[in-house]
Amino acid sequence: MTSRRDVRSLIQRKRDGGELSADEIAWLIAAFTGGDIPDHQMSALLMAIVCRGMSETETIALTRAMVASGQTLTYAGIEHLTADKHSTGGVGDKVSLALAPWAAAAGLYVPMLSGRGLGHTGGTLDKLESIPGFRTRLDSGEFERVLRSVGCVMGGQSGELAPADGRIYALRDATGTVESRPLIISSILSKKIAAGPRVLVLDVKAGRGAFLKSADEARALAEGLVRVASGFDRRVVAFVTDMDVPLGRAIGHSLEVLEAVDLLRGDEVAADFAELTRVLTAAMLVAAGRAPSLAEARDTLEARLASGAAMDVFRKLVAEQGGRVDAIDRRRLPSAPLRVTINADADGYVEDIEPMAIAQAVVDMGGGRRDMTDAIDPTVGVWLHRRAGEAVASGDPLIELHLPSDEDADALGARARAAVRIGPAPRSVPLIHEVIGRRGSVPWHGWETELPI
Repeated sequence: MTSRRDVRSLIQRKRDGGELSADEIAWLIAAFTGGDIPDHQMSALLMAIVCRGMSETETIALTRAMVASGQTLTYAGIEHLTADKHSTGGVGDKVSLALAPWAAAAGLYVPMLSGRGLGHTGGTLDKLESIPGFRTRLDSGEFERVLRSVGCVMGGQSGELAPADGRIYALRDATGTVESRPLIISSILSKKIAAGPRVLVLDVKAGRGAFLKSADEARALAEGLVRVASGFDRRVVAFVTDMDVPLGRAIGHSLEVLEAVDLLRGDEVAADFAELTRVLTAAMLVAAGRAPSLAEARDTLEARLASGAAMDVFRKLVAEQGGRVDAIDRRRLPSAPLRVTINADADGYVEDIEPMAIAQAVVDMGGGRRDMTDAIDPTVGVWLHRRAGEAVASGDPLIELHLPSDEDADALGARARAAVRIGPAPRSVPLIHEVIGRRGSVPWHGWETELPI
């Protein structure tokens, strides 16, 4: 067994391109979690992993060790119906807010451990906390109680579930070691596996508004996630989806919650947001054996939406986690004190919306974090009256800024307007590029696509 004095040799071996055994990785993670390995040595190991990578065997061992650092939840009697979804994040991505209650209304149990936003992507927990009173800090007992009562639960990572991941992620953020595929895979999957779902649907985004800019990068991560998750006996499918323009119309925490509520009510919402949420939720039903095909799962979901069952689940979730249901019913979430509308200055079509420029404007308003310790203002954001591909006439509302004050309003408005390009022809943006599962990869052919799981 490796002793404390051997940590340096393990760091050196990985630095030189060597491979660590499963036992060595398990010891390293347990010793670090227990306080026997200092931060500077773990930081050195993380940098060696970033530079030299890890084999798939090592990545599985690292994920397993991080899961073992804390409690693993099980759900007797309903475990075969548990499913979760993870997104790598992007501008305006509020899919989880609608997906979890929609899937629960269709008979699944969704134990969703979510995260907070950093940089240009908003976190699901931050969005939920824009609902007055909503609690995302749940211990494992309360987490399971809400799941069984509601059909879904949405909470944050606690010290009981994969605590090694929380400590390691803080080091990665501080030491510039976030961009490593094995570390990303183990971080995502350790939390998901510890939370206990048997089915995982992954949304790996590619494009200017995503962390991964190219479809090739996203495909490589998706394939790695599928292979490692399959090693834990999970039914898993990954979608490589577009993030070259913002998803939906809302960018900002309260605004995104309201857009998700509109979808659950059956109101008209942005087509890309509605369709992606519908597809990912349908994939959960198929992977869990609740529907034989995506098309039949879609029909089930539409029935649950039309009956009001999906919205009823969301209302119950809000109530069970301490939130004010009346704030949802009346669409009265905390709002920014100032709204500024920018109108189109030409006829034509919205050819492009640069997502990072919009997202950075929201961050500069106070609606995002540059550091994990930063506070955020959930009321600020941007509402896109016209989206990529839509027709617009001169004078039509184009963008609405929700601002904390009139300070820098002109500059922020000019930046937001510059992010939108109007031209003579609509731009077609593919929503889903491909689907990856244990049986390989298939291109997306709409609702007739057979999932490779």
